[in-house]
Amino acid sequence: MPTGVALRDAREQLFAAAERVLLRDGPSALTSRAVTTEAGCAKGVLHRHFADFDAFLAELVLDRIARIDAQAAALRQSAGTGTVAGNLTAVLTDLFGSVAVAVVGLIISRDDLRARLRQARPGPGLPLLTEAAAMLASYLTAERDLGRIAPDADVDTLAPTLLGASHLLFADRDGGPPQADAVHKMVTTVIAGVVRSESRAQEAAPFYAKVTANRARTPRP
Repeated sequence: MPTGVALRDAREQLFAAAERVLLRDGPSALTSRAVTTEAGCAKGVLHRHFADFDAFLAELVLDRIARIDAQAAALRQSAGTGTVAGNLTAVLTDLFGSVAVAVVGLIISRDDLRARLRQARPGPGLPLLTEAAAMLASYLTAERDLGRIAPDADVDTLAPTLLGASHLLFADRDGGPPQADAVHKMVTTVIAGVVRSESRAQEAAPFYAKVTANRARTPRP
């Protein structure tokens, strides 16, 4: 290579470099030159792996979405363990305590990027946040089936409410991430009207297990 060093896993190293630029300097500073300079490689390396810079950004976001998809399975499996507020606090802190806030800003700021992402993953809503909301709704549904939250809990409203409130807490890049207590307090407040005490949840669990089984056996029209 004329400048820089050869990259053993170019795609992953370029993604990591882009995330460092995003976290340090924000979406407006993310250019192909900034990414390759951060990665310590020639600018041509990026264009050998991606058709153009927008294609690179789309793959970066899709990589983050794939991580959320994997995280969603682990979160759903945690239903019934720990506390509902604790599980939600952990996943929201992990989601927004990383580069996700900066990636959301990047998606909002680039029309072409949003268009590419909608081609790759059709559907309403903002890419990445849509998948994050689905992850939370799936987990809350599992907890509702176990009786740890109320049977009439509107999980499709609770999920984006938790996301929006979390985004506000983590959006201040200059002030640093919020304390864990602040995130837990927000989560507790949002779900206060639907979460059941541990004793009530244990009493209700057999009933909701039966309801869930009946739902599974009932044929859908």
